[in-house]
Amino acid sequence: MAKFVMFGSYNQASMEDISASRTDRAEEVVRGHGGETIGIYALLGAFDLMLIVELPDVETAMQVSLELTRLTGIGFQTSPAVDVAAFDALASG
Repeated sequence: MAKFVMFGSYNQASMEDISASRTDRAEEVVRGHGGETIGIYALLGAFDLMLIVELPDVETAMQVSLELTRLTGIGFQTSPAVDVAAFDALASG
């Protein structure tokens, strides 16, 4: 499983449906694609929301990102994340 960080930005329409049940539905989307939600955080600054998820691959991450946008109206920027120890091994090899 690969880790992905998903940064979300609200628009007016997506702010109107903020609720715990929408968050639960979003987590169901991740699980439905064979993934796991590591954490969901509200942010201040350039982005409003951050999800850290584990998913099988990049293609699945794209599917989840699109499905979450359809479900919530939130626009996501999704990036793969590699832990620093693995990155150090890649960089030194």
